[in-house]
Amino acid sequence: MIPNLIRAAHASLAAGLLILWTLTAQAQVPIPAPPSVNATSFILLDFHSDVVLAERESDARVEPASITKLMTSFVAFREIAAGNLSLQDEVLISERAWRTPGSRMFVEVGRRVSVEDLLQGIIIQSGNDASVAIAEHIAGDEAVFASLMNQQAAALGMTGTNYTNATGLPDPDQYTTARDIAILARAIISEFPEFYSWYSQREFTFADIRQHNRNRLLWRDPSVDGLKTGHTSTAGYCLVTSASRDGMRLISVVMGSANEETRATASQALLNYGFRFFETFQLYDGGVELGRERVWRGRDKELALGLAEDLFVTVQRGRYDALQARMELSDRLVAPIAAGDRLGQLVITLDGDVVSRQPLLALGSVEPAGLVGRAADGVRMWLDGLFGGD
Repeated sequence: MIPNLIRAAHASLAAGLLILWTLTAQAQVPIPAPPSVNATSFILLDFHSDVVLAERESDARVEPASITKLMTSFVAFREIAAGNLSLQDEVLISERAWRTPGSRMFVEVGRRVSVEDLLQGIIIQSGNDASVAIAEHIAGDEAVFASLMNQQAAALGMTGTNYTNATGLPDPDQYTTARDIAILARAIISEFPEFYSWYSQREFTFADIRQHNRNRLLWRDPSVDGLKTGHTSTAGYCLVTSASRDGMRLISVVMGSANEETRATASQALLNYGFRFFETFQLYDGGVELGRERVWRGRDKELALGLAEDLFVTVQRGRYDALQARMELSDRLVAPIAAGDRLGQLVITLDGDVVSRQPLLALGSVEPAGLVGRAADGVRMWLDGLFGGD
């Protein structure tokens, strides 16, 4: 971690001054262009740092097909987390759910099926019947459920997405983008690790019918552990994949490939490219002191500064030692200060380019000093400004 590699002594962060942590520079070797894959659009994203490593037409509007079911399951997961739904709840299968065309879990009309079985049927078997059943159970009907899907999409920042159904069956008003799908996949992995393991299951048996997961990479690459396939005649063949190697997790989204083999090959090529040429590091822990700064007119004379969350960066492989970090303050720190107040920023650079910029927060609070203390500090601040002290 960078704090263990500091080369410069700690300096004051008076207004305009910086702490600069400089690491040994290395000569940069150009990264080759991403592989040319057969797809309408794609994106390759690092899970921890949220850095895009490769993309093409990632904001173009595309038909989601059964990739839609990622949001169907995400809504259900959030309902479970909110206490509105349980894995043990029994769902009555309607005739409409039973008659839904396309890929099926083979639920029977009038039968009660557990939420847990339906979710596995959605995730592993891509059951359209299961998707409609869970939508009706949660929201009353599929149209209302679609509005819940859109609410969740908006909350996640999926600005290029609109849902009209829970299955992914073709509808001109249902669309998404490769970037939005990556946002959703990242949310599923981070928010619901207890359910994410279902996306790596190779098969699921229901009603004595065994069906296999259509994600071929689950058999080919042991580092792959999700997420979802999709296909219609108009959308082409789509695949959202996540893989983890040596603590680095990548998410790839491939939309509009020609066939099942092409989408698998394209996804594998993107993952291999990301793992081969990039690496991700956790530089700092959230809530941990990165430095202390002078506080004026406060009962306490110093305040610890840090980040709200863990900070990850993704850089070209072999370039970690060329990273530089600096802390910048917006102004002098003057009490009162509340814990969590934004006081500046932490900037990570590589060869002068900004890799990451994160808010620098107060890790504690400082109450105002008494009248005498405030007056004394006021004089010191005036002299400091007059004579240029630090």
